[in-house]
Formats: sequence, C-alpha cells, structure tokens
Amino acid sequence: MDTRLINIGFGNIVAANRIIAIVSPDSAPIKRIIQEARDKGILIDATYGRRTRAVVITDSGHVVLSAVQPETVAHRFTSKEIMTGDEDDVEAAEPAAEPQ
Repeated sequence: MDTRLINIGFGNIVAANRIIAIVSPDSAPIKRIIQEARDKGILIDATYGRRTRAVVITDSGHVVLSAVQPETVAHRFTSKEIMTGDEDDVEAAEPAAEPQ
C-alpha cells in the first residue's frame, strides 16, 4: 500500500489521502472550527509556537495547524514534494538541488 505524505512544516507530516481541506485561519468560521477542535481534543498544533498560517482538516475530524502558507501546503500536495511511505522505507521524492 502506497501512502503519500505531505510535509506541513518543521518535519511534521500528514497523510495526503486523509486531507479534506487546506484553509487560511483568518475567517470567523475557521476560527470557530479551531476552537471546537481544541475543546474536543482533536486539534494538532504543528506550528512550534509560530503564527498559524494554514489549517488542515482531515477526514477523521482532526484539525492540524501549520505555520506554512496554505498555498505552499497545496503546492506540496499537488507536486513531487510528496513523500511515499512504504513499510520498509520513507524517502523524499523532491529533486536534488543543482550545484551553483
């Protein structure tokens, strides 16, 4: 089974197939979703104390806070910067930087 993983910042990874939405935390309804998740104990804060810039909502109902812009997370979701997790190994699928 191939599990696609997305880096949401600071080495934190979320399973791509579990993501329902990647949104900005600025609107009142999203702030309410964050508070409700905190109250229910299903909020995962992956910001390392930094400002929340993206909110990832999963199919399990968990809400994940990220310090990375929603556009960046979405780009990682659709690009080759996705990690593939097998039972034996996990490796980054992004291309190596060219020497300067």
